[in-house]
Amino acid sequence: MNYIGIDLGTSAVKLLLVDNSGNILNTISKEYPLFFPHPGWSEQRPEDWWAAVQAGVKELLACSDASLVKGIGVGGQMHGLVTLDENDEVIRPAILWNDGRTSEETDWLNNVIGKSWLSKHTANIAFAGFTAPKILWMHHNEPDNFARIRKIMLPKDYINYMLTGVHACDMSDASGMLLLDVENRCWSKEMMDICGVTEEQMPALFESYEVIGNVKPEISKLLGLSEDVSVVAGAGDNAAAAVGTGIVGEGGCNISLGTSGTLFISSERFGVDPNNALHAFCHADGGWHLMGCMLSAASCNKWLCEDILHTSDYSAEQASITDDKLGKNRVFFLPYLMGERSPINDTDARGTFIGLTMDSTRADMVQAVLEGVAFALRDSLEVAKDIGLKIDRSRLCGGGAKSPLWRKMLSNILDLPLDIPQTEEGPGYGAAMLAMVGTGAFESVAACAAALTSVKETVEPDPELSALYEERYSQFRQIYPALKGLFPKIK
Repeated sequence: MNYIGIDLGTSAVKLLLVDNSGNILNTISKEYPLFFPHPGWSEQRPEDWWAAVQAGVKELLACSDASLVKGIGVGGQMHGLVTLDENDEVIRPAILWNDGRTSEETDWLNNVIGKSWLSKHTANIAFAGFTAPKILWMHHNEPDNFARIRKIMLPKDYINYMLTGVHACDMSDASGMLLLDVENRCWSKEMMDICGVTEEQMPALFESYEVIGNVKPEISKLLGLSEDVSVVAGAGDNAAAAVGTGIVGEGGCNISLGTSGTLFISSERFGVDPNNALHAFCHADGGWHLMGCMLSAASCNKWLCEDILHTSDYSAEQASITDDKLGKNRVFFLPYLMGERSPINDTDARGTFIGLTMDSTRADMVQAVLEGVAFALRDSLEVAKDIGLKIDRSRLCGGGAKSPLWRKMLSNILDLPLDIPQTEEGPGYGAAMLAMVGTGAFESVAACAAALTSVKETVEPDPELSALYEERYSQFRQIYPALKGLFPKIK
Protein backbone atom coordinates (compact mmCIF):
# COMPACT_ATOMS: atom_id res chain seq x y z
CA MET A 1 0.00 0.00 0.00
CA ASN A 2 0.99 3.65 -0.48
CA TYR A 3 0.60 6.77 1.60
CA ILE A 4 0.50 10.49 0.86
CA GLY A 5 2.45 12.86 3.10
CA ILE A 6 1.74 16.56 2.75
CA ASP A 7 3.99 19.33 4.06
CA LEU A 8 2.01 22.59 4.00
CA GLY A 9 4.85 25.09 4.18
CA THR A 10 4.99 28.87 4.12
CA SER A 11 6.14 29.24 0.52
CA ALA A 12 4.93 25.97 -0.99
CA VAL A 13 3.22 22.67 -0.33
CA LYS A 14 5.30 19.54 -0.86
CA LEU A 15 3.61 16.21 -1.42
CA LEU A 16 5.23 12.78 -1.12
CA LEU A 17 4.00 9.39 -2.24
CA VAL A 18 5.53 6.77 0.06
CA ASP A 19 5.17 2.99 0.15
CA ASN A 20 4.88 1.00 3.36
CA SER A 21 8.61 0.28 3.33
CA GLY A 22 9.32 4.00 3.49
CA ASN A 23 10.46 4.34 -0.12
CA ILE A 24 9.59 7.69 -1.69
CA LEU A 25 7.91 6.98 -5.02
CA ASN A 26 7.25 10.54 -6.13
CA THR A 27 7.41 14.14 -4.91
CA ILE A 28 5.60 17.24 -6.12
CA SER A 29 5.93 20.86 -4.96
CA LYS A 30 3.44 23.66 -5.60
CA GLU A 31 4.08 27.27 -4.64
CA TYR A 32 1.54 29.87 -3.54
CA PRO A 33 1.80 33.57 -2.72
CA LEU A 34 2.66 35.15 0.61
CA PHE A 35 1.32 38.63 1.39
CA PHE A 36 2.75 41.37 3.61
CA PRO A 37 -0.09 43.94 3.75
CA HIS A 38 1.72 46.03 6.41
CA PRO A 39 5.28 45.95 7.80
CA GLY A 40 5.55 42.97 10.14
CA TRP A 41 2.32 41.37 8.89
CA SER A 42 2.24 38.02 7.07
CA GLU A 43 -0.83 36.44 5.47
CA GLN A 44 -1.90 33.75 3.00
CA ARG A 45 -5.19 32.68 1.43
CA PRO A 46 -6.30 29.23 2.60
CA GLU A 47 -7.97 28.81 -0.77
CA ASP A 48 -4.51 28.97 -2.37
CA TRP A 49 -3.33 26.13 -0.13
CA TRP A 50 -6.26 23.95 -1.11
CA ALA A 51 -5.87 24.68 -4.82
CA ALA A 52 -2.18 23.75 -4.59
CA VAL A 53 -2.94 20.52 -2.71
CA GLN A 54 -5.56 19.47 -5.26
CA ALA A 55 -3.23 20.10 -8.19
CA GLY A 56 -0.35 18.47 -6.34
CA VAL A 57 -2.22 15.25 -5.49
CA LYS A 58 -3.30 14.82 -9.10
CA GLU A 59 0.27 15.23 -10.34
CA LEU A 60 1.64 13.02 -7.57
CA LEU A 61 -0.59 10.13 -8.64
CA ALA A 62 -0.44 10.70 -12.40
CA CYS A 63 1.98 7.84 -13.04
CA SER A 64 0.94 5.43 -10.29
CA ASP A 65 -2.01 3.30 -9.24
CA ALA A 66 -4.12 5.63 -7.09
CA SER A 67 -6.11 2.69 -5.76
CA LEU A 68 -3.06 1.68 -3.72
CA VAL A 69 -3.26 4.85 -1.57
CA LYS A 70 -4.48 3.86 1.88
CA GLY A 71 -3.86 6.97 4.01
CA ILE A 72 -3.03 10.66 4.01
CA GLY A 73 -1.18 12.67 6.64
CA VAL A 74 -0.59 16.40 6.69
CA GLY A 75 2.18 18.26 8.50
CA GLY A 76 1.98 22.01 8.31
CA GLN A 77 3.04 25.47 9.36
CA MET A 78 1.84 26.11 12.91
CA HIS A 79 -0.05 28.89 14.69
CA GLY A 80 -1.81 30.43 11.67
CA LEU A 81 -5.37 31.60 12.32
CA VAL A 82 -7.93 30.26 9.83
CA THR A 83 -11.56 31.26 10.41
CA LEU A 84 -14.71 30.02 8.65
CA ASP A 85 -18.25 31.44 8.74
CA GLU A 86 -21.56 29.59 8.97
CA ASN A 87 -21.35 28.72 5.27
CA ASP A 88 -17.82 27.28 5.65
CA GLU A 89 -16.40 30.21 3.71
CA VAL A 90 -13.02 31.66 4.70
CA ILE A 91 -13.67 34.96 6.50
CA ARG A 92 -10.29 36.61 5.96
CA PRO A 93 -6.77 35.65 4.87
CA ALA A 94 -4.96 33.48 7.39
CA ILE A 95 -2.70 35.36 9.82
CA LEU A 96 0.52 33.35 9.79
CA TRP A 97 3.03 32.11 12.34
CA ASN A 98 5.57 34.82 11.48
CA ASP A 99 3.11 37.70 11.71
CA GLY A 100 4.05 40.35 14.28
CA ARG A 101 0.90 42.48 14.51
CA THR A 102 -0.17 41.19 17.93
CA SER A 103 2.39 42.91 20.14
CA GLU A 104 -0.30 44.72 22.19
CA GLU A 105 -2.33 41.55 22.69
CA THR A 106 0.80 39.56 23.54
CA ASP A 107 1.89 42.16 26.09
CA TRP A 108 -1.59 42.18 27.62
CA LEU A 109 -1.64 38.42 27.98
CA ASN A 110 1.84 38.25 29.49
CA ASN A 111 1.65 41.30 31.73
CA VAL A 112 -2.03 41.56 32.70
CA ILE A 113 -3.23 37.98 32.61
CA GLY A 114 0.31 37.09 33.67
CA LYS A 115 3.03 34.73 32.51
CA SER A 116 2.71 32.45 35.53
CA TRP A 117 -1.06 32.12 34.99
CA LEU A 118 -0.58 31.36 31.30
CA SER A 119 2.13 28.82 32.02
CA LYS A 120 -0.08 27.12 34.60
CA HIS A 121 -3.00 26.74 32.20
CA THR A 122 -1.22 26.25 28.85
CA ALA A 123 2.43 25.39 29.75
CA ASN A 124 3.53 28.44 27.73
CA ILE A 125 3.54 32.22 27.74
CA ALA A 126 2.22 34.38 24.91
CA PHE A 127 4.31 34.90 21.79
CA ALA A 128 3.17 37.18 18.98
CA GLY A 129 3.05 34.28 16.54
CA PHE A 130 0.69 32.14 18.64
CA THR A 131 -2.96 31.84 17.67
CA ALA A 132 -4.67 33.20 20.79
CA PRO A 133 -3.17 36.71 20.42
CA LYS A 134 -4.35 36.68 16.79
CA ILE A 135 -7.89 35.87 17.90
CA LEU A 136 -7.75 38.80 20.34
CA TRP A 137 -6.38 41.06 17.59
CA MET A 138 -9.26 40.08 15.32
CA HIS A 139 -11.72 40.73 18.14
CA HIS A 140 -10.25 44.20 18.74
CA ASN A 141 -9.61 45.27 15.15
CA GLU A 142 -12.10 43.37 13.01
CA PRO A 143 -15.17 42.94 15.26
CA ASP A 144 -17.53 42.28 12.35
CA ASN A 145 -15.33 39.47 11.07
CA PHE A 146 -14.88 38.13 14.60
CA ALA A 147 -18.67 37.94 15.06
CA ARG A 148 -18.94 35.75 11.95
CA ILE A 149 -16.58 33.04 13.23
CA ARG A 150 -18.13 29.58 13.43
CA LYS A 151 -14.99 27.47 13.06
CA ILE A 152 -11.40 28.16 14.14
CA MET A 153 -8.59 26.02 12.79
CA LEU A 154 -4.92 25.88 11.90
CA PRO A 155 -3.51 25.77 8.35
CA LYS A 156 -3.10 22.01 7.97
CA ASP A 157 -6.50 21.49 9.62
CA TYR A 158 -8.10 23.46 6.78
CA ILE A 159 -6.66 20.94 4.32
CA ASN A 160 -7.97 18.06 6.46
CA TYR A 161 -11.36 19.76 6.65
CA MET A 162 -11.53 20.15 2.88
CA LEU A 163 -10.55 16.49 2.46
CA THR A 164 -12.90 14.98 5.06
CA GLY A 165 -15.41 17.56 6.25
CA VAL A 166 -14.21 16.88 9.81
CA HIS A 167 -13.29 19.88 11.97
CA ALA A 168 -10.26 18.44 13.78
CA CYS A 169 -6.82 19.30 15.16
CA ASP A 170 -4.01 17.22 16.59
CA MET A 171 -2.36 17.76 19.95
CA SER A 172 1.02 18.94 18.65
CA ASP A 173 -0.40 21.71 16.45
CA ALA A 174 -3.03 22.69 19.03
CA SER A 175 -0.23 23.19 21.58
CA GLY A 176 0.93 26.28 19.67
CA MET A 177 -2.40 28.06 19.90
CA LEU A 178 -2.07 29.06 23.59
CA LEU A 179 -5.54 27.58 23.98
CA LEU A 180 -4.56 24.03 24.92
CA ASP A 181 -3.98 22.59 28.38
CA VAL A 182 -0.81 20.86 27.17
CA GLU A 183 -0.29 18.68 30.24
CA ASN A 184 -3.83 17.26 30.13
CA ARG A 185 -4.22 17.38 26.32
CA CYS A 186 -7.55 19.22 26.26
CA TRP A 187 -8.80 22.72 25.46
CA SER A 188 -8.39 25.25 28.27
CA LYS A 189 -11.80 26.67 29.13
CA GLU A 190 -10.11 29.56 30.92
CA MET A 191 -8.15 30.58 27.82
CA MET A 192 -11.16 30.20 25.55
CA ASP A 193 -13.11 32.53 27.88
CA ILE A 194 -10.30 35.10 27.75
CA CYS A 195 -10.32 34.99 23.94
CA GLY A 196 -14.10 35.13 23.69
CA VAL A 197 -14.50 31.81 21.88
CA THR A 198 -16.38 28.62 22.69
CA GLU A 199 -15.44 24.95 22.45
CA GLU A 200 -18.05 24.59 19.70
CA GLN A 201 -15.92 26.88 17.54
CA MET A 202 -12.78 24.87 18.24
CA PRO A 203 -11.81 21.68 16.40
CA ALA A 204 -12.15 18.23 17.95
CA LEU A 205 -8.83 17.01 19.34
CA PHE A 206 -6.99 13.89 18.18
CA GLU A 207 -3.57 12.38 18.57
CA SER A 208 -1.51 12.95 15.44
CA TYR A 209 -1.67 9.32 14.30
CA GLU A 210 -5.42 8.90 14.86
CA VAL A 211 -7.78 8.70 11.87
CA ILE A 212 -10.22 11.62 11.78
CA GLY A 213 -12.23 10.34 8.81
CA ASN A 214 -12.18 9.29 5.17
CA VAL A 215 -11.82 11.45 2.10
CA LYS A 216 -15.26 12.76 1.07
CA PRO A 217 -16.79 11.00 -1.95
CA GLU A 218 -16.77 14.12 -4.11
CA ILE A 219 -13.15 14.85 -3.22
CA SER A 220 -12.17 11.22 -3.87
CA LYS A 221 -13.65 11.52 -7.33
CA LEU A 222 -11.97 14.87 -7.92
CA LEU A 223 -8.53 13.61 -6.89
CA GLY A 224 -8.83 10.11 -8.31
CA LEU A 225 -8.66 8.41 -4.89
CA SER A 226 -10.61 5.55 -3.42
CA GLU A 227 -13.41 6.58 -1.04
CA ASP A 228 -11.93 4.45 1.74
CA VAL A 229 -8.69 6.49 1.97
CA SER A 230 -8.20 7.44 5.62
CA VAL A 231 -6.92 10.82 6.80
CA VAL A 232 -5.06 11.08 10.10
CA ALA A 233 -4.98 14.22 12.25
CA GLY A 234 -1.38 14.97 11.23
CA ALA A 235 0.96 17.27 13.11
CA GLY A 236 2.56 20.66 13.33
CA ASP A 237 5.53 20.87 10.99
CA ASN A 238 8.20 20.55 13.66
CA ALA A 239 6.61 17.53 15.33
CA ALA A 240 6.07 15.93 11.92
CA ALA A 241 9.70 16.64 10.98
CA ALA A 242 10.86 15.07 14.25
CA VAL A 243 8.86 11.92 13.46
CA GLY A 244 10.32 11.93 9.95
CA THR A 245 13.86 12.05 11.33
CA GLY A 246 13.20 9.44 14.03
CA ILE A 247 13.17 11.80 17.04
CA VAL A 248 10.50 10.20 19.22
CA GLY A 249 10.40 8.99 22.79
CA GLU A 250 12.79 10.23 25.46
CA GLY A 251 15.70 12.60 24.98
CA GLY A 252 16.13 12.89 21.23
CA CYS A 253 16.99 16.19 19.54
CA ASN A 254 16.23 17.46 16.05
CA ILE A 255 17.27 20.76 14.51
CA SER A 256 15.30 22.02 11.54
CA LEU A 257 16.93 24.62 9.29
CA GLY A 258 13.93 25.67 7.23
CA THR A 259 12.12 28.97 6.72
CA SER A 260 12.14 29.11 10.48
CA GLY A 261 14.71 27.36 12.67
CA THR A 262 13.90 25.03 15.52
CA LEU A 263 15.60 23.07 18.27
CA PHE A 264 13.28 20.17 19.16
CA ILE A 265 13.80 17.95 22.23
CA SER A 266 11.45 14.98 22.65
CA SER A 267 10.28 13.56 25.96
CA GLU A 268 7.98 10.88 27.33
CA ARG A 269 7.17 13.15 30.26
CA PHE A 270 5.52 16.53 30.52
CA GLY A 271 7.87 19.33 31.52
CA VAL A 272 8.06 23.11 31.30
CA ASP A 273 11.02 25.47 30.94
CA PRO A 274 10.76 27.56 34.15
CA ASN A 275 11.65 30.69 32.18
CA ASN A 276 9.28 29.85 29.30
CA ALA A 277 11.97 30.63 26.75
CA LEU A 278 11.38 27.19 25.22
CA HIS A 279 7.89 26.10 24.20
CA ALA A 280 6.36 23.08 25.97
CA PHE A 281 4.19 21.24 23.44
CA CYS A 282 2.63 17.83 22.87
CA HIS A 283 4.56 15.57 20.49
CA ALA A 284 3.08 13.63 17.58
CA ASP A 285 4.08 10.32 19.18
CA GLY A 286 1.73 10.85 22.14
CA GLY A 287 4.41 12.35 24.38
CA TRP A 288 5.71 15.90 24.75
CA HIS A 289 8.59 18.07 23.62
CA LEU A 290 10.42 21.30 24.38
CA MET A 291 11.22 23.54 21.44
CA GLY A 292 13.11 26.72 20.72
CA CYS A 293 11.94 28.46 17.55
CA MET A 294 13.54 31.32 15.64
CA LEU A 295 11.33 33.02 13.08
CA SER A 296 13.85 33.55 10.27
CA ALA A 297 16.46 30.89 9.49
CA ALA A 298 16.99 29.68 5.91
CA SER A 299 14.69 32.56 4.93
CA CYS A 300 17.52 34.94 5.94
CA ASN A 301 19.82 33.40 3.35
CA LYS A 302 17.02 33.44 0.77
CA TRP A 303 16.37 37.13 1.51
CA LEU A 304 20.04 38.10 1.17
CA CYS A 305 20.69 36.09 -1.99
CA GLU A 306 17.46 36.61 -3.89
CA ASP A 307 16.15 39.99 -2.72
CA ILE A 308 19.42 41.82 -2.12
CA LEU A 309 22.04 40.10 -4.29
CA HIS A 310 19.54 39.02 -6.96
CA THR A 311 20.77 35.48 -7.34
CA SER A 312 19.33 32.06 -6.60
CA ASP A 313 22.68 30.29 -6.93
CA TYR A 314 23.26 29.75 -3.23
CA SER A 315 26.19 27.38 -3.80
CA ALA A 316 28.06 29.98 -5.84
CA GLU A 317 27.62 32.55 -3.07
CA GLN A 318 29.11 30.12 -0.56
CA ALA A 319 31.95 28.86 -2.78
CA SER A 320 34.45 31.50 -1.68
CA ILE A 321 33.80 30.91 2.05
CA THR A 322 36.72 28.56 2.52
CA ASP A 323 37.69 26.69 5.68
CA ASP A 324 40.36 29.24 6.59
CA LYS A 325 37.65 31.92 6.94
CA LEU A 326 35.48 30.00 9.39
CA GLY A 327 35.42 31.32 12.92
CA LYS A 328 37.26 34.49 11.86
CA ASN A 329 34.54 36.65 10.33
CA ARG A 330 34.43 40.16 11.81
CA VAL A 331 30.95 40.81 10.39
CA PHE A 332 27.93 39.72 12.43
CA PHE A 333 24.26 39.44 11.51
CA LEU A 334 21.23 39.40 13.80
CA PRO A 335 18.68 37.18 11.98
CA TYR A 336 15.59 38.95 13.26
CA LEU A 337 13.96 39.88 9.95
CA MET A 338 10.46 39.15 11.31
CA GLY A 339 11.16 39.96 14.95
CA GLU A 340 12.15 36.98 17.09
CA ARG A 341 10.51 34.34 19.20
CA SER A 342 12.88 32.05 21.12
CA PRO A 343 14.41 32.87 23.38
CA ILE A 344 14.05 36.70 23.37
CA ASN A 345 10.32 37.04 22.47
CA ASP A 346 10.70 40.47 20.86
CA THR A 347 8.48 41.55 17.95
CA ASP A 348 10.48 44.79 17.64
CA ALA A 349 13.84 43.07 17.02
CA ARG A 350 15.17 43.55 13.50
CA GLY A 351 17.80 42.07 11.21
CA THR A 352 21.13 43.86 11.64
CA PHE A 353 24.60 43.72 10.12
CA ILE A 354 27.35 44.97 12.41
CA GLY A 355 31.12 45.05 12.05
CA LEU A 356 31.24 46.16 8.41
CA THR A 357 34.40 47.94 7.25
CA MET A 358 35.72 49.17 3.91
CA ASP A 359 37.34 45.80 3.26
CA SER A 360 34.22 43.75 4.06
CA THR A 361 33.20 41.61 1.12
CA ARG A 362 30.03 40.12 -0.31
CA ALA A 363 31.23 36.73 0.94
CA ASP A 364 31.69 38.14 4.45
CA MET A 365 28.04 39.18 4.50
CA VAL A 366 26.83 35.81 3.23
CA GLN A 367 28.99 34.11 5.85
CA ALA A 368 27.63 36.42 8.56
CA VAL A 369 24.06 35.47 7.67
CA LEU A 370 24.78 31.74 7.83
CA GLU A 371 26.66 32.14 11.11
CA GLY A 372 24.05 34.48 12.58
CA VAL A 373 21.32 31.87 12.13
CA ALA A 374 23.53 29.24 13.75
CA PHE A 375 24.37 31.56 16.66
CA ALA A 376 20.66 32.23 17.22
CA LEU A 377 19.95 28.50 17.32
CA ARG A 378 22.77 28.21 19.85
CA ASP A 379 20.83 30.66 22.04
CA SER A 380 18.03 28.08 22.41
CA LEU A 381 20.56 25.32 23.01
CA GLU A 382 22.02 27.34 25.88
CA VAL A 383 18.55 27.67 27.43
CA ALA A 384 18.12 23.89 27.24
CA LYS A 385 21.49 23.39 28.93
CA ASP A 386 20.63 25.93 31.63
CA ILE A 387 17.54 23.92 32.67
CA GLY A 388 19.60 20.74 32.95
CA LEU A 389 18.91 19.03 29.62
CA LYS A 390 21.84 17.02 28.31
CA ILE A 391 22.11 17.10 24.52
CA ASP A 392 25.01 15.07 23.11
CA ARG A 393 24.05 15.12 19.43
CA SER A 394 21.20 16.08 17.13
CA ARG A 395 19.54 15.13 13.86
CA LEU A 396 19.51 17.92 11.26
CA CYS A 397 16.88 18.49 8.57
CA GLY A 398 15.39 21.29 6.49
CA GLY A 399 16.31 23.02 3.25
CA GLY A 400 19.28 24.85 4.78
CA ALA A 401 20.72 21.51 5.91
CA LYS A 402 21.46 20.66 2.28
CA SER A 403 24.41 23.09 2.41
CA PRO A 404 27.62 21.30 3.48
CA LEU A 405 29.08 24.65 4.56
CA TRP A 406 26.10 25.50 6.76
CA ARG A 407 26.16 22.03 8.28
CA LYS A 408 29.82 22.48 9.20
CA MET A 409 29.24 25.92 10.70
CA LEU A 410 26.28 24.70 12.72
CA SER A 411 28.07 21.63 14.08
CA ASN A 412 31.02 23.73 15.26
CA ILE A 413 28.97 26.65 16.59
CA LEU A 414 26.77 24.25 18.59
CA ASP A 415 29.76 21.94 19.31
CA LEU A 416 27.53 18.95 18.55
CA PRO A 417 27.72 16.00 16.16
CA LEU A 418 24.90 16.43 13.64
CA ASP A 419 23.35 13.30 12.16
CA ILE A 420 21.94 13.70 8.65
CA PRO A 421 18.91 11.45 8.07
CA GLN A 422 18.88 9.03 5.17
CA THR A 423 15.58 10.56 4.10
CA GLU A 424 15.63 14.35 4.29
CA GLU A 425 11.98 15.09 3.54
CA GLY A 426 11.08 16.31 7.03
CA PRO A 427 7.41 17.07 7.75
CA GLY A 428 6.00 15.39 4.64
CA TYR A 429 7.77 12.12 5.38
CA GLY A 430 6.75 12.29 9.03
CA ALA A 431 3.13 12.94 8.01
CA ALA A 432 3.18 9.87 5.74
CA MET A 433 4.56 7.83 8.66
CA LEU A 434 1.70 9.03 10.87
CA ALA A 435 -0.73 7.86 8.18
CA MET A 436 0.95 4.44 8.23
CA VAL A 437 0.47 4.20 12.00
CA GLY A 438 -3.13 5.38 11.81
CA THR A 439 -4.05 2.80 9.19
CA GLY A 440 -2.39 -0.09 10.99
CA ALA A 441 0.87 -0.58 9.09
CA PHE A 442 2.77 -0.04 12.37
CA GLU A 443 1.58 -0.42 15.94
CA SER A 444 3.11 2.86 17.14
CA VAL A 445 4.99 5.94 16.01
CA ALA A 446 8.09 4.64 17.77
CA ALA A 447 7.90 1.34 15.89
CA CYS A 448 7.45 3.16 12.60
CA ALA A 449 10.40 5.46 13.30
CA ALA A 450 12.63 2.53 14.27
CA ALA A 451 11.80 0.76 11.01
CA LEU A 452 11.91 3.64 8.55
CA THR A 453 14.47 6.19 9.76
CA SER A 454 18.26 5.95 9.74
CA VAL A 455 21.35 8.15 9.59
CA LYS A 456 23.15 8.74 6.28
CA GLU A 457 26.19 10.61 7.60
CA THR A 458 27.39 12.57 10.61
CA VAL A 459 29.03 15.99 10.69
CA GLU A 460 31.49 16.10 13.59
CA PRO A 461 32.69 19.35 15.20
CA ASP A 462 36.38 20.20 15.06
CA PRO A 463 37.75 21.23 18.50
CA GLU A 464 39.91 24.04 17.13
CA LEU A 465 37.13 25.50 15.00
CA SER A 466 34.60 25.16 17.82
CA ALA A 467 36.96 27.14 20.05
CA LEU A 468 37.16 29.94 17.46
CA TYR A 469 33.39 30.01 17.19
CA GLU A 470 33.03 30.05 20.97
CA GLU A 471 34.76 33.44 21.00
CA ARG A 472 32.61 34.73 18.13
CA TYR A 473 29.44 33.51 19.86
CA SER A 474 30.35 35.39 23.04
CA GLN A 475 30.57 38.55 20.93
CA PHE A 476 27.30 37.76 19.12
CA ARG A 477 25.49 37.46 22.46
CA GLN A 478 26.34 41.06 23.31
CA ILE A 479 24.83 42.60 20.18
CA TYR A 480 21.11 42.19 20.79
CA PRO A 481 21.17 43.49 24.40
CA ALA A 482 23.09 46.55 23.18
CA LEU A 483 20.49 47.27 20.47
CA LYS A 484 17.30 46.16 22.21
CA GLY A 485 16.30 49.64 23.33
CA LEU A 486 16.84 51.07 19.86
CA PHE A 487 14.64 48.68 17.89
CA PRO A 488 11.24 50.05 19.08
CA LYS A 489 12.32 53.54 18.01
CA ILE A 490 13.06 52.70 14.37
CA LYS A 491 9.62 51.56 13.26
